Amino acid sequence: MIGAEHGQLYEALSLILPLVFAIVCHEVAHGTVARMLGDTTAADARRLTLNPLRHIDPIGTLVVPGLLALVHAPVFGWAKPVPVNPWRLRGGRQGMMLVAAAGPAANLLLAGIAAVGLGLVVRFAGQNAADSGGQISGIAGFAADNCVNFLQINLYLALFNLLPVPPFDGSHILEGLLPTPLADAYAHLRRFGMLLIVLLVVVSPTVLGVSIVARFVDPPFGWLYEHYMMLAEHVAGLAASGRAG
Repeated sequence: MIGAEHGQLYEALSLILPLVFAIVCHEVAHGTVARMLGDTTAADARRLTLNPLRHIDPIGTLVVPGLLALVHAPVFGWAKPVPVNPWRLRGGRQGMMLVAAAGPAANLLLAGIAAVGLGLVVRFAGQNAADSGGQISGIAGFAADNCVNFLQINLYLALFNLLPVPPFDGSHILEGLLPTPLADAYAHLRRFGMLLIVLLVVVSPTVLGVSIVARFVDPPFGWLYEHYMMLAEHVAGLAASGRAG
């Protein structure tokens, strides 16, 4: 993400804008797929909109990401969940699995768009906007930083939400794969969702000394980020000229 040489306002804008948009798109994707499968609950609640004011959760969208940014930890967050009525979905539990997978899938797609955007910024504005050290500055630099942050945030949101821990999307996917009796028992863990998040994010690394999130999220994040950056380099034309890396 962006370096420490920038001011706090610059850093905040380069993080908040891509984070909020990534989270909003994640939630809208859930509601959109639910509507496609017959559940109009989110649409009826006017949640199928990119207006962030309808999705912001003060803690998950503002406080938690802000604290993570201050301690230079990977930035993630959440919005108010889009309402979904699983009983109205076609396909039963499989329908709910598709709704759950839509959020992370949207984030992976947005990460690809961010990689292409970064490549285009470098290709068309990089040389003209680069300073003596070869770093892109000005408006082009701000756009490049936002693309990098948008790419990283979307990847982290996708992978973090795929953890099979309630209330994350991965728990709904796992629930759909389990036999009904086990699925019903597993679903009861959802009432302890906030406690489980605290255990994962705070207690695990600070008390136990083992970051469960880092162990299961960081390796696929690194692999995916490398390949998305290869896409950005290809778009920028760096790979063909031998200037990549």
